[in-house]
Amino acid sequence: MNQPINSIKYPFAINQQLGMLMEEKDFSRHVRQMMLQVLFTNPGERINRPDFGCGIRRMVFAPNSDATASLSEVLITQALDRWLGELITTENIEVTAMNERLEINIVYLLKVKQERQFLNVQI
Repeated sequence: MNQPINSIKYPFAINQQLGMLMEEKDFSRHVRQMMLQVLFTNPGERINRPDFGCGIRRMVFAPNSDATASLSEVLITQALDRWLGELITTENIEVTAMNERLEINIVYLLKVKQERQFLNVQI
């Protein structure tokens, strides 16, 4: 997809020069931002779409173990397939419990560009 897009940047920010919400024009970054929205939105958080999200933030208060990591992998896989399945194909999701944090490594294929992308998140 080489056509420019106009979407609101996530996380929300104000363009100081224009005094407006910042926009994202790159499709790959737009998809990455949508993935972050899915990961960090808890189900029930959105009023008109209560089932949206993954709820990975809930894992902050869970015991950090291999079981938590496995559960997180399942939650992430299901949420990304459900909410972004038209845009991406998740190839590999690896969640590792390391000391006090979870390391999430996602390999996905951007369907429009047929490009392999990576998203690494720590919580």
